[in-house]
Amino acid sequence: MKDMIEVLFGESEAGSMKVAKSTVISGITRGPVAVWTAGRKKAPDKEYAGWVPGTAGEVICLGFMLDIGDIREPVEGAYRKDLIYSMYAQDQWGQDDEMDMELKKMADFYVEEKQRLEKYLEDGESVRIWYSDAPYSRCGFYSLCRMLRKFDNDIYAVKLPEHRVSTDSITVYQNWGEIAAEEFAGFLDCEKKLSDEEIRMYAARWYELVEDNSPLRAIVNGEVIGVPEDFYDFLIWKELRKEPIKEARLIGNILGRRRLSIGDWWYAGRIEHFIRQGRIKVVEDSEKKYARKICLA
Repeated sequence: MKDMIEVLFGESEAGSMKVAKSTVISGITRGPVAVWTAGRKKAPDKEYAGWVPGTAGEVICLGFMLDIGDIREPVEGAYRKDLIYSMYAQDQWGQDDEMDMELKKMADFYVEEKQRLEKYLEDGESVRIWYSDAPYSRCGFYSLCRMLRKFDNDIYAVKLPEHRVSTDSITVYQNWGEIAAEEFAGFLDCEKKLSDEEIRMYAARWYELVEDNSPLRAIVNGEVIGVPEDFYDFLIWKELRKEPIKEARLIGNILGRRRLSIGDWWYAGRIEHFIRQGRIKVVEDSEKKYARKICLA
């Protein structure tokens, strides 16, 4: 295995990959001169455990949430920046000014990551893309292939399998955010080199989605298609009753029972929409929106 630039499409999974590629100080040998030794952390003694070659600086996060909103607008523009902020913020942390400033910088960080990736590509670096069937990830992958068309670099992809069979169990996966840092190396056997034809094919799928430009993109029968904004609303109505429930518990029930790789912030935004419409009632308000109690109006 050789060092590569790793590209992922979510904060959690990119953070885990940075850990998977990091080296640490493992010890010191004392004598006439003290010598520090830098080495890889010992991986847990279990199946599929190991570390990915390289350093944390080789990890790129393109968390633009391209399954949501207008994708004809450039990712560097104000529209995408405001959308990412509105999804992440939503006041669930209350009036924390420092957190608010960090959230406002998220989109700028992703733009910088995209520019960093372009520089690596211009320098001829090999790139490995980690994607899954989560809508945000497939959309990110297709969009990235559009950019890759103008480069001749070696491009590899690791698609998260639906499940993995261990000695005594079967683990089902939804997205790379569920994978522990020490487990990423165990998926390198799924790696394949993308041909120019494949990159063009995936790029063409992105062009089709841009042309459609629906408010949302979802996976239906294995394909990414544009869907209306209310596509996931039925999940809220299945869980909400006339008895008050904390918003955090309601969203947790949805996420626990319907593992669709849709973030809690999306459901929170739709709940806020229905509160404004008068279809959901706030029984007990709170500065932190996730802590308030709500019910059917």
